[in-house]
Amino acid sequence: MKENKTKRYIVLGILFFLPVAFLLMLYPAQHNYEPLNVVNENVSDIEYFMSDNADSIRLKDHITILGFLGKTPLAKNIEASNLKELVYDKFKGFKKFQIVIVVPEGTEEDIKVLKTEINTYEDLKYWHYVYGTEGEIKTLFSSLKYKEPLSEDLSTNHVFIIDNELKQRGRLDGRDEKQVEDNKPAFSVYSYNTIEVAEIKNMMSDDVRILFTEYRQKRDGKFEDSDTRRNRELKQDNE
Repeated sequence: MKENKTKRYIVLGILFFLPVAFLLMLYPAQHNYEPLNVVNENVSDIEYFMSDNADSIRLKDHITILGFLGKTPLAKNIEASNLKELVYDKFKGFKKFQIVIVVPEGTEEDIKVLKTEINTYEDLKYWHYVYGTEGEIKTLFSSLKYKEPLSEDLSTNHVFIIDNELKQRGRLDGRDEKQVEDNKPAFSVYSYNTIEVAEIKNMMSDDVRILFTEYRQKRDGKFEDSDTRRNRELKQDNE
């Protein structure tokens, strides 16, 4: 009987301390939190693009994943599927999140087919297609910062994160911890390659999550940018 009581106390103790330990592990992660870098400002909005959505589609006031599938969108089925499964399915419940895919006018029938291929069992209500002229698409793309240009058919495998103020987000230093330790050269991340599953699943998903964390902290009045936090920490060190 005494042995049973002892086991029960051990189990209760574990159940009590596990959440505490988990919170303690989270604290340093929050304390060292770095917001997602602004890599470019003044991204063009898409008010002149057409959509088959009853509501007007805009980038402003949303967190947007922006992609370009070009004149043959069905040839980009893999890229679209990776984006749907690795990003859309993970963040579709967040307020103001959307994926916007830009295609040229005249691809409407191909988009209908693409929808049936990637929508599967659900209506992708936060996934939008917008149609523009070649000039409109090139103008929009030229407002982005990029390393990979549009191909001749107005497509790219890369997608971009645009915040609710029309600022492009990414990483000024895209190295991971090991690359920093190994003193590898720094590189910037302006976009994410939808063909590279690991890049979308790990880097891009982390960056979108970080952006939502920033917005949540701003809403709760807890957000500090890097300069503000650095000044606060220096002040604490000098006290």
